[in-house]
Amino acid sequence: MKNMKIILLEKVEKLGDIGDVVTTRPGYARNCLIPGGKAELATPENMEKVERRKAELEQQAQRERAAAQERADKINEREVVLEVAVSEEGSLFGSVGTAEIAEAVAKAGVEVARHEVRLPDGVFRELGDYRVELHFHADVNAVVRLKVVGK
Repeated sequence: MKNMKIILLEKVEKLGDIGDVVTTRPGYARNCLIPGGKAELATPENMEKVERRKAELEQQAQRERAAAQERADKINEREVVLEVAVSEEGSLFGSVGTAEIAEAVAKAGVEVARHEVRLPDGVFRELGDYRVELHFHADVNAVVRLKVVGK
């Protein structure tokens, strides 16, 4: 299948900045970027429209980045304790995933969505201390120290 040319309306990690014309797979463009308001098809009309709105889009992106940085500063390097049910042998019932981590961080004072929690090695299946990355914006990440303890 042929790649599509799109113009970005906001910074997209590992793809480009506002106003960049990039080539991507059609499914990614049609299913994620365009419906999410992150891109438009790279037609001459859309390119002209984005060029006129570029200053406005950049201001909006700065506001979003500042809000994300504020959230990251509140929670970065803080310890979050998550109590989970354990068996008599001390093993977890199930696992600790993004939903449980997002809920624990929210209780610590910063609202976090599941998709903002990064678990590159998968869910946690044991008690212990972990470092969890939170991805608030293309340029803003935070790390929390998660302590998984039994009830």
